[in-house]
Amino acid sequence: MSEFPFPRRRRRVVGGAIVAAAALTLGACGTDTGSGTTENSSSPAARSFEPATIEHAFGSTEIDERPTRVVTIGWGSTDAMLALGVVPVGIEKQEYGGDENGVLPWVAEKLDELDAETPTLLPSANSADPAYEQILALEPDLILAPYSGITEEQYGKLAKIADTVAYPETPWSTSMAEIVTTTGRALGLADEADEVLADIDATVAEAAAEHPEFEGLTIATLAAGSNELYTYTQADPREQVLRDLGFETAQSVLDFTKTAEDSAFYVAFSFEQADRLTSDVLLSYSDSSEAFETLRKNPGYQSMPQVKADAVAHVVGESKVAAVSPPTALSVTWGLPDLVEQLADAAANAS
Repeated sequence: MSEFPFPRRRRRVVGGAIVAAAALTLGACGTDTGSGTTENSSSPAARSFEPATIEHAFGSTEIDERPTRVVTIGWGSTDAMLALGVVPVGIEKQEYGGDENGVLPWVAEKLDELDAETPTLLPSANSADPAYEQILALEPDLILAPYSGITEEQYGKLAKIADTVAYPETPWSTSMAEIVTTTGRALGLADEADEVLADIDATVAEAAAEHPEFEGLTIATLAAGSNELYTYTQADPREQVLRDLGFETAQSVLDFTKTAEDSAFYVAFSFEQADRLTSDVLLSYSDSSEAFETLRKNPGYQSMPQVKADAVAHVVGESKVAAVSPPTALSVTWGLPDLVEQLADAAANAS
């Protein structure tokens, strides 16, 4: 075992994230490097690149040259890159909501639109270490993980492979706008990132304008586990889209949040407490029609006032749930029509 080859380009990372004395030791790698490219035929690659310093939870990362081989980790940064017309060389498999290969439907559609091949698919790091050896084999010059759960130790190892950008402050809580903006800055496409966000804002604003009945209604979100329920807090990015559509976070959600850490993006509670999650409209997420039927038959769920009033919007199916929880630069418009239709039906019965 020997220390990995030194980077192909100069890298400088500042802050407490680097485990300075530790060397990342990796075995020989022979994995496919994929066919991804970071240059679209219409991207302004010929213009000068403005160096960027990106602050994040583990310090700051200075990007001195335009990245040409980018690996994405976590959620949303793949979509942000593709929305900018740039294809990563490596992306994580997304088993939840993805196809048999782990590719999300809106990602597959965008790759087709860009006439690009699927990047190398890496194992998901959601509950394990990143695939260091496979990432190293791709010879990246940038690793984007602005919406992820990487630890400081994992960040230190990744940063020894290539410039690495982590989340701003809290794992799994970066807003869609921050992901797009950070990705744009890292790639030297800040203006294009602003355009992507403006287009998304216009699409959501148009949906809100078509449904003025959403304005001022309170909303709570609900997901079910085998033994407990969950509601998402204002720290979670999926809540922002609901507010952009005109809804207000229900006071009951804020009350539940008081018992959680400030950084928590969800709060768990028992089925017996379900009737405490009051709101004008309830938005429920279910992985499948079978999971929804199980939830629908639960006495705790049936006790909820929104359920009794039939003021519940149901998002059912992994890809539909993934599209809006949380939304990304590509999924927000992919999943918005179905979400708005469900919310409109629920709002019509809100008391």
